[in-house]
Amino acid sequence: MKREELLIVNRDISWLSFNDRVLQEANDPSVPLLDRLKFLGIVSSNRDEFFRVRVASIKRMVRLGKKGEELMGENPNQLLDSIQSIIVRQQEEFDDSFQKILSELERKGIFLLNETQLTKEQGAFVKEYFYENVQPALVPILLDNLSEFPSMKDRSIYFVIMMQKGGSKTKYALLEIPNEVLPRFVVIPKENKYIILLDDVIRYCLDDLFFSFDYDFISAYTIKITRDAELDLEQDVTKSLVKKVAESIKNRRKGQPTRLIYDESMPTEAYKFLLKKIQLNKEEHPISGGRYHNFVDFMKFPSLNRLELKQKNAPSLPHKAIPPRTSMFKIIAKQDILLSFPYQSYTHVINLLREASIDPKVTEISITLYRMANNSRIINSLINAIRNGKKVTAIVELQARFDEEANIRWANKLNEEGVKVIYGVPGIKLHSKLFLITRQEQNKIVYYAHVGTGNFNEDTAKLYADYSLLTADKRITDEVSKVFNFYNDNLKVGTYKHLIVSPFNTRKKYIQFINTEIENAKLGNNAWIFIKMNSLTDHEMIKKLYEASSAGVKIRIIVRSICSLVPGINMLSENIEAISIVDKFLEHSRVFVFANNGDTRVYLSSADWMTRNLDHRSEVGVPVYDVELKKQLIEMLEIQWNDNTKARSINVFQSNPYHHSKVKGKYKSQEEIYKYLEKNNNTN
Repeated sequence: MKREELLIVNRDISWLSFNDRVLQEANDPSVPLLDRLKFLGIVSSNRDEFFRVRVASIKRMVRLGKKGEELMGENPNQLLDSIQSIIVRQQEEFDDSFQKILSELERKGIFLLNETQLTKEQGAFVKEYFYENVQPALVPILLDNLSEFPSMKDRSIYFVIMMQKGGSKTKYALLEIPNEVLPRFVVIPKENKYIILLDDVIRYCLDDLFFSFDYDFISAYTIKITRDAELDLEQDVTKSLVKKVAESIKNRRKGQPTRLIYDESMPTEAYKFLLKKIQLNKEEHPISGGRYHNFVDFMKFPSLNRLELKQKNAPSLPHKAIPPRTSMFKIIAKQDILLSFPYQSYTHVINLLREASIDPKVTEISITLYRMANNSRIINSLINAIRNGKKVTAIVELQARFDEEANIRWANKLNEEGVKVIYGVPGIKLHSKLFLITRQEQNKIVYYAHVGTGNFNEDTAKLYADYSLLTADKRITDEVSKVFNFYNDNLKVGTYKHLIVSPFNTRKKYIQFINTEIENAKLGNNAWIFIKMNSLTDHEMIKKLYEASSAGVKIRIIVRSICSLVPGINMLSENIEAISIVDKFLEHSRVFVFANNGDTRVYLSSADWMTRNLDHRSEVGVPVYDVELKKQLIEMLEIQWNDNTKARSINVFQSNPYHHSKVKGKYKSQEEIYKYLEKNNNTN
């Protein structure tokens, strides 16, 4: 095996290293306490998805035996063992972090009580709350005489109830915690500083729920099942894609278990009973944890109006080139507009679509939809356009993981309003971030396009760091039109000189750009690459970067989550540095910059350098031609590279040391980018 093949980190191990970086934020004393709880919620949510998707896939490979090992290129059982050891270590750190945060909250006068800590007055309130709100939602299931263990919902939390009486056989029951219909946290009134979890409300009232049973002692222990979330679509050609996806979503709820989490204080007797009933064994990696699961709910921990315990978000900035009460079309016709979220207002994107929906000169709007906001103003604008006589085409990706149901709902609504809905591209997942507005101007057709790195989702635009390019440049808009022609008729692939389009030319283009840098380095010219993405896992692209490094090309990489490349290895990647930034905004943008011997190439894209993005998805990258916008993007990358507070260095040990930059003093790139854009706004 070649040396560069040995130095490719397993993507799942690298992903767990990313979750370590999120856990670092939960342990960072400079982060406000409620935001530290939020990061614990993100760790929990990430881990759930990891087990639902990645661990589920590895277990499928285990079931394939030798064939699975050949497909993976490594032993899946050994990988599961490595994952298990990391997860157990992270769980210990997670539990320790949670206890530290609770202690610090108590010092701030906020108390999370359990069922044993209630005063008589507090207990009376909890009982009343239980009878009025909780008890009607509870459905206990007695387990002793059941031949099959009840089907447990993916990611829901349950109690295993033990009822013990001296000399008698222990009785067991299963009880789902109804946190989907009731708040997970209950604020105890009057003093406004005491909070109790729904779990502990139920624990406090167990006797009221099981009073008809004969026992001396009753106790409850939390468990949770994570299931395989992969959609297995039937090949039945008589069924529509919508129906196939809808049926597969239902089957997902019955997917194979990939993880059992249980309260580590559960008695051995109950633990063995549980494993036997669920038909799991110790080799299937049950994971012990604390008494509370589903920490994603802690992202909504009550603030009790204590604003000092949360990070303050600065108001979003307007774009200096977009004054109020001015037509967006007039502005974009004169210049390309680059929007940087969440620092700048996403309202500009919505306003463009809103204006298009009522503009008499606009004849048509085409858009790709992947993940939408719950109350999407994007959707409202499209419906308004239809009602104003425009032709609207929406290409909806039904298989956006975990958003399938929402996307089916939005697709149906758009269909009902008369929008032409196209359900993606057969065999290719749609991931591009495009819309194209067709306008009739002085007897000719003019296109206005959006090409971006983030979804058309005004909710996530407040949390995800992304870019949108708005342009009327014919070089770009004509090719965006070709992409939509392909979506309408999959035989019309089109040729692209300016756009980088997966699965047609993305891999080829980027390899060509890297080869140019290699050639320039060999000629003694200035050769460098500066790239930013979410994940870097594609083996061919990694080997090409190793080749470039060996040729003397200076390479800097900012990668948020998975990085299978190993920087800083002598005679292989000594010219590569890589960092990862984890802060209050999720770094979601993809930016690719190549020196090109002075004629710098700058691209924005929806695609990471993962095999799926390069070869199996519909993705679009756009060149930034405007000199000033290229300068801005490179300067913002430099700001991020100088982060010495929230940036971690990627290394061979996956140890996530904080990045040491040339800047003296504390330097947080997300704060500095806001200042940069604010200053840019005030520059005439």
